[in-house]
Amino acid sequence: MPIGTFPSLPAAVQRWLPRKLRKPQAMPEPLWQRTLASHPFLAVLSAQEQQHLRQLSAHFLMEKEFHGANGLDITDAMAIAIAAQACLPLLHMGGVGSLGPDPDRLKALDWYSDFVGIVVQPGAAVAQREITDRSGVVHRYREVLAGEAMDRGPIMLSWQEVAHAADAAPGGSNVVIHEFVHKIDMHRMRPGDSPDGAPPLPQGFMGLQNPTEAREHWRGTMQHAYDHFREAVAMAERFGGEKPWLDDYAAKDPAEFFAVTCEAYFVSRDRFAQEFPELLRLYDSFFRPQATRPRNGA
Repeated sequence: MPIGTFPSLPAAVQRWLPRKLRKPQAMPEPLWQRTLASHPFLAVLSAQEQQHLRQLSAHFLMEKEFHGANGLDITDAMAIAIAAQACLPLLHMGGVGSLGPDPDRLKALDWYSDFVGIVVQPGAAVAQREITDRSGVVHRYREVLAGEAMDRGPIMLSWQEVAHAADAAPGGSNVVIHEFVHKIDMHRMRPGDSPDGAPPLPQGFMGLQNPTEAREHWRGTMQHAYDHFREAVAMAERFGGEKPWLDDYAAKDPAEFFAVTCEAYFVSRDRFAQEFPELLRLYDSFFRPQATRPRNGA
C-alpha cells in the first residue's frame, strides 16, 4: 500500500476532511530514521522538531500525488525524502497570515494548497522556452531544469538532484526546498503575475502592525541583499573577483534570489548567517516567528 493512504478511506476521500480528522498511514520507522540520518540538516533538528516534521510529512504525503516520469518508479523512501525536505520550511510556521504556529500546526500545509501533483524525473528535464524582446522579436531556446514550480500547477523535480541533497548542502543547495519556496512565494499570486521574492507576510510581521510598512521593509531588505549579490557576481565574472558562495543563478531575478537563499538558510544555516546576516533576521521572522517574537516588556 503506497505511503499516504489509509485502509478504511481512500486518500482522495480523506482530502475532503479537515486535517484533524484524517488518518495518514504511519511511516515505517526504519525509512523515517534513514531519511533523517541521510540528510544532515534534518538530523540536527531536535527530537520535538523531528516529530512535528514527521507529522507534517505524513499529511503532506496524503495530500499530494507522486508521478514518476520516463519510467521512474517512485518508492516510499523517495516520497518520504521529498516530503521531509518540502515540509522543512513549514516546520515553525502557522497557516497563511498567521504569525507563528497556532494550536492546529498542520495549517502550515495550506501554503502548498494550490497543487496536488509532484512529477519526478530521473534526471534533469529540458524545457522549451519562448520570450519576446522589446522589439517584438520572438526568441526560442531550451533550458535544462533540475526542478520547476508552476503557479497553481504541479512541481517537477529531478531525482538525480534530490538524491544528492546531503552532498549539496554544504554549498547551500537543495532543489526540493528551492521549488517549494517558490510555491510559498506564489501563494495568493494573481493570475498572470510572476513571483517576486515577496511572499504574503503575516499581520504583525517583525512587530510592524502596518502591512504596507512590513512589505516595504521586506522588499527593501531583500533588494539591498540582492543588489550586493549581483555586484559580487559581476565582479567575479568581469574582473576575476572571488565567486560568491551561492549559485549565481540567484542573480537572475528577485524570485530566484529568494528561493536560492532560502535553500542555504535551511541546509547550511551557520554559513548563511555569515554570508547574509541582514537576511537571517528577516527569514527567522518569517519562517521561525515564535523564536523571534519579542516578549512582553522586552
